[in-house]
Amino acid sequence: MTDDTKPIRKPPRKVTPAYLQRAALAYLERYASSAENLRRVLRRKVDKRCRLRGEDPAEFHELIDEVVAKSLRSGLIDDTRYAQARVATLRRRGGSARAIQAKLSAKGVDRSTIAEALEGEDGDEEQAAARAFARRRKLGPFRPGERAPYRDKDLAAMARAGFRFDVARNVIDQESTEDEV
Repeated sequence: MTDDTKPIRKPPRKVTPAYLQRAALAYLERYASSAENLRRVLRRKVDKRCRLRGEDPAEFHELIDEVVAKSLRSGLIDDTRYAQARVATLRRRGGSARAIQAKLSAKGVDRSTIAEALEGEDGDEEQAAARAFARRRKLGPFRPGERAPYRDKDLAAMARAGFRFDVARNVIDQESTEDEV
């Protein structure tokens, strides 16, 4: 005898300030975050829980704002520090200034903080990031074998990554040395 009915699932517990604080701390233990990104994460959690309970998530937005403000006051999140760390990481991986601005904007960091994090750089960082990107993707001087037929494709890949044409051309047209490859 088989029963096709599923057991009734118990609804999750009500959203409380303590739950939101625990959720924020659990997220911040694993990931660096901006204030706006933490707010989005907590809203997604609240939205899901409220959907399962049949409640209105708008009632909890003020609680979320309080948890984010408390995290800012205690120093758990700092947009300036987050932006500087992400800029350094993305530069090492070969990120262009445009790509870095886009990624930080997507995480909710405001334009002035992004500009401040990128401000101390000169053209050398962009050139070094372009070389790191080309090395990682095996473009230009890092391409094994014949390079000439792939020059335009390599330049296009650099442009899609956000590098200016002059920077991309300098990297792609460089002569390869044995110790770099």
